[in-house]
Amino acid sequence: MVQQKQSAVTPERYSQGLTYAAYLQAIERNQKRFEENYGATTVSAEDTTALKELMAKPGGPAKIMVIGEDWCPDVFRGLPVFQRMAEATGMELRMFMRDQNKDLIEEFLKGGEHESIPVAVFYTEALEYICHFTERPDLANREMHDLLRPMYQRMNKPDMTPEEKEAAKQEKIAFQNGPIWANWRQETIRECIAMLREKLG
Repeated sequence: MVQQKQSAVTPERYSQGLTYAAYLQAIERNQKRFEENYGATTVSAEDTTALKELMAKPGGPAKIMVIGEDWCPDVFRGLPVFQRMAEATGMELRMFMRDQNKDLIEEFLKGGEHESIPVAVFYTEALEYICHFTERPDLANREMHDLLRPMYQRMNKPDMTPEEKEAAKQEKIAFQNGPIWANWRQETIRECIAMLREKLG
């Protein structure tokens, strides 16, 4: 996607974004899920090297802007990944809440119409747009419907008993703590590296 000529993401606006720590203090739900995903995410030495090599290129990434909301599973999985990437490389990260910053998400609509989140935008040191990642890695898009459909069908069953509701909740939590979800976090890193390589050569 080509960014609008007059972007709302000015240096002043970017500086107003929340740091990861400030975002966690500002949100109203899922703090524990953010903490769990942050704690379970590592950026390998190989991926760190790849990112730093990209940063060293002319026009390489130096800043990340993430747009999201605390209720979204893709956000509480994805935002900690971008924070870990920033910590591993020295890139700066700023977070904006989507529903309070409609002008920002307007620049990065999925398919030109959907306010999908998270959006993670990579910029140069001078805040020149490079590329952006939206929602979840392609691997997750391929896997999630077949993997999650049976679970959501059980969760949406009419007239569920309290015991069935609790069992469905625990099944969802178990999936989000499992190996497939963990691999989606790592695939996010790999996909961002591939995307940056494609843009920077």
